[in-house]
Amino acid sequence: MTKLTNHPGARIDESADVSPEATVGAGTSVWHLARVRERASIGSGCIVGTGVYVDCDVVIGSNVKIQNQALIYRGVTLEDGVFIGPQACLTNDRIPRAINPDGSLKNEDDWQVGPILVRQGASIGAGAVLLPGVTVGRYAMVAAGAVVSRDVPEHALVVGVPAKVRGHVCVCGVRLDETVDPARCPKCGRLYESAGNGLALMRSPLGVSA
Repeated sequence: MTKLTNHPGARIDESADVSPEATVGAGTSVWHLARVRERASIGSGCIVGTGVYVDCDVVIGSNVKIQNQALIYRGVTLEDGVFIGPQACLTNDRIPRAINPDGSLKNEDDWQVGPILVRQGASIGAGAVLLPGVTVGRYAMVAAGAVVSRDVPEHALVVGVPAKVRGHVCVCGVRLDETVDPARCPKCGRLYESAGNGLALMRSPLGVSA
């Protein structure tokens, strides 16, 4: 890898195409054949994998991991600690057309960007598709191949097409045991209680950080 002078502290592969108008934080690695477009903002300590596409104006926090061939389109915001699996696609157009009704090719003024927000610590599985206008809650998990068309609550595990809630996961990623009250992580022992339409960390056992 080589360090570009306009992105000090970042590690950028020679084959990557990173716009000088983008912001790339210290300690972030941008790997082989990745592309980062104009005005994209990537925080510190991130990994942008081989062949990843980061569109114009995308906002990415710190300590985010984006796996190979993922597509992150304009309008997307990824908060700190988000995981994006290989070949996941975060879209931005709910009514995609190549042409207008008169047959002319659409341009920048002929459509409206649809936002996507992925909150802190959430994970998007391999090959998942997120439609515009959705928010994925903190520490939620979207299963591989799922199609997300509506908001995902905090700590929710969503599966399928369209994605539906099938359980909840701990901050450590393990599925919670919800046969007990309060719900408990079988791995680390963290406890969770109902909060709105999802779950929230209730407290941690001694010796386990929240």
